[in-house]
Amino acid sequence: MSPFSSESAWLCLAATAVLGGMLLCKSRSPGQLRSQVVCLAGLWGGACLLSLSLLCSVFLLSVSCFILYMSSSDQDLLPVDQKAVLVTGSDSGFGHALAKHLDKLGFTVFAGVLDKEGPGAEELRKNCSERLSVLQMDITKPEQIQDAHSKVTEKIQDKGLWAVVNNAGIFHFPVDGELIPMTSYRKCMAVNFFGAVEVTKAFLPLLRKSKGRLVNICSMGGLVPLQMMAAYSSTKAALTMFSTISRLELAKWGVKVVTIHPGGFQTNITGSRDNWDKLEKEILDHFSKEIQENYGQDYVRTQKSTLQIMKELSNPDITPVLRDIQHAISARNPSSCYFPGRMTYLWVCFAAYSPTSLLDYIMKKYFHSKVMPKALKTAS
Repeated sequence: MSPFSSESAWLCLAATAVLGGMLLCKSRSPGQLRSQVVCLAGLWGGACLLSLSLLCSVFLLSVSCFILYMSSSDQDLLPVDQKAVLVTGSDSGFGHALAKHLDKLGFTVFAGVLDKEGPGAEELRKNCSERLSVLQMDITKPEQIQDAHSKVTEKIQDKGLWAVVNNAGIFHFPVDGELIPMTSYRKCMAVNFFGAVEVTKAFLPLLRKSKGRLVNICSMGGLVPLQMMAAYSSTKAALTMFSTISRLELAKWGVKVVTIHPGGFQTNITGSRDNWDKLEKEILDHFSKEIQENYGQDYVRTQKSTLQIMKELSNPDITPVLRDIQHAISARNPSSCYFPGRMTYLWVCFAAYSPTSLLDYIMKKYFHSKVMPKALKTAS
């Protein structure tokens, strides 16, 4: 008998909805909201599929709501009190918008940029308050990280640094992992992973002093196997695991570690068309005879359209990302992970819990290149 065939079952569903609504109303974070909705819906669906008794269903869902309610019961935002925050990669994209957003909220912001004389840095100096400092900070250069550390320490003195947001990152030309040059793998790893680790190690003593926050901007691509993104996704997966281990290790010091896994948002991480041409040429220059025979140069050239498609499908409004980062920095008890973006959390759950064969089928069907390599095209 279906659990929906009686009035009592509908009363059970209504009671669960009320409990869930009370929980969700307390949530300040959109990412947290999605997570809890999915959890409650999954529990209810599981109870229905298992044909549990009404009493068991009520008990299971009520206890689940109570646990989630208690885990999110301390979501008040801490006062700004001119807390100091370091944001890397503030030239553009998430980092640039976040630096301006935090400055408006009253934080003391240290905006690390790749080019201190560039247009992004100039805009920050022009439009932000005196609380914001622009720091030359190429995170692949240890001497610039140490110089930034000295300037931050000099300004905050004994107050400590409240948060570090490791946002700086680079992308690569979207193509099969076999075709991505090792130079691209190394560049992505140098910025997206080693750079974030080195910044973390340099500024952790200041975070320990304030018992503050380490916020690492990861990616949905570090959790979901997206084709054509082998180098980028691998570095984000590495950063995710580093963050997870750091969260466990730094808890004893009172430092909270948070990961942000955005979905598709429009930033300039993919670079300009000139940069696309440069990356394409780098790949073609590394073609071996065997690769030429199997893939062909046309296969690579057609992948450039993927960058344009990614841009068109991405959300131009990055507000959800900024809200989640703000919550990670300011909440008394932040979540360990945030998933801003359309369907991001659902995709992550699907990748984590679906059978491998089903995941592979979906990813091959909907997230693959429409162009066939030269050898396969000839064979067909």
